[in-house]
Amino acid sequence: MDKAPKNKILVVDDNLSSLKQIGAQLGERYDVSLAKSGALALQICMREKPDLILLDIEMPGMDGFETLKRLRLNHYLGSIPVIFLTGNHDTETQVRGLQSGARDFITKPVEKSILLHRIELHLRFSSYQTQLENTVAKMSDSVALAFAELIECRDENTGEHVARTSKYVGMLGQKLIETGLFAEELTLTDLRMMVRAAPFHDIGKIAISDRILLKPDRLDDEEFNLMKQHTVIGEEILENMLVRTPTQQYLHYARMIAASHHERFDGKGYPQGLAGNQIPLCGRIMAVADVYDALVDNRVYRKGMNHAEACRIILDGKNTSFDERVVDAFESIHGELAAEAKKSAGQARQNSGGTGND
Repeated sequence: MDKAPKNKILVVDDNLSSLKQIGAQLGERYDVSLAKSGALALQICMREKPDLILLDIEMPGMDGFETLKRLRLNHYLGSIPVIFLTGNHDTETQVRGLQSGARDFITKPVEKSILLHRIELHLRFSSYQTQLENTVAKMSDSVALAFAELIECRDENTGEHVARTSKYVGMLGQKLIETGLFAEELTLTDLRMMVRAAPFHDIGKIAISDRILLKPDRLDDEEFNLMKQHTVIGEEILENMLVRTPTQQYLHYARMIAASHHERFDGKGYPQGLAGNQIPLCGRIMAVADVYDALVDNRVYRKGMNHAEACRIILDGKNTSFDERVVDAFESIHGELAAEAKKSAGQARQNSGGTGND
């Protein structure tokens, strides 16, 4: 039977003797990394992301306070629990450390039993906090997805549209990460946020009249101008949600997606006529996912296109409707997208009680 992986502990101290001593005390129980400076600690964190950091305060150059500050500014590293190591016993230092975001203090020289007890305490607390946050996020996503599906069902879309487009965003984003073209703005964390945000892309339709949403014929100019307002309305709704719940960072991406998924790469889209890289990357990815699903999906007023026809339209839109790099990613995984679309269609027929022949 495989053993559970050991928790990763990073020890940061400019005193090599203290560093080696603590490393030896922890080595049997944990996977330990050692750093003799704050700068080296940040590099190790980006590479390994430890489960907990023991951080000396008094270090030359980048001291413990500055190291912790930089950790907290990084969304990838900001939640790692940090315990300060210090030979300073004054209350002012401890208060400053707790205000900076440290979870605890351990006084040097370190007593092994206290060290192990404190580490286990904070590892258990961090694990519980992560489980709780994941549970809350799943509950929140379920409610949000149901709400987004309800909005989609007001027009001739099906509720599955938001689930499918969210999957397509994830697939396109993963391919773009593999290419390394957007390394600065598209990490796995960013992509997870985008996937959670994608179902809200048309939330602004809640304010659009049924007369327009359900019109079976082509919209006239006045009606189309009103329809285009769903992007602006959606941005306003999601901005208000973000203000009320600032910890839900995926709403930041949801707001950008709602506002920008109808912009065109050549600047001829709406609502702002943004062009090229002025359009947020999440909006450029959503645009391709949304159009592809709209093309292959059956609607009451028309039958969906086959995959090849939809691909031709997407490819023809390179550098006009869509970012060429996102289209290239689409082209490289189009077979996987087709399989996902077919799978979703089959599930929808099963849920509705239909068969493959209906």
